[in-house]
Amino acid sequence: MAITGKAIVIDFLYLDLTVCDRCQGTEASLAKALEQVGGLLQAAGATVQVNTINVVNEEQAQRLAFASSPTIRVNGRDIQLEVKESNCDSCGDLCGSTVDCRVWLHEGQEYVVPPPEMIAEAIIWALEDNQEPPILPVDFEVPENLQRFFSELRQKEHIKCSCCGD
Repeated sequence: MAITGKAIVIDFLYLDLTVCDRCQGTEASLAKALEQVGGLLQAAGATVQVNTINVVNEEQAQRLAFASSPTIRVNGRDIQLEVKESNCDSCGDLCGSTVDCRVWLHEGQEYVVPPPEMIAEAIIWALEDNQEPPILPVDFEVPENLQRFFSELRQKEHIKCSCCGD
């Protein structure tokens, strides 16, 4: 079973929590998953650290090997290795362009927000796993979809700033 006192580090990476329904829903699912496994984590003496990371530009996305929004990593491992995406109206409205966000696959079904059970399973797996966390790839390239999002967002902010003086 689990190692007593194991550290579980959860990284929740996202583009926006103010308007993106998928990011907001993922944050809520993560909270619910932590509630579901809280007793098990406590019984195992595990410590949990949740890092909520708003990825705001291409450089940060590159540094974090951020392939799709939202992303949840448990002890450095993405809870879904395959990146599948679909159009996200919320993020598109945010940047003024078409943007695709993550679609989660769990037990043969597709979800725009990961089910709490999917996240809970990844946390339990990490509790039982004795491997070292993976190292982020140095040759990672930010996907074109995210490059476009950040570019459009910069342009939109530049236009906003030049017209209002902020």
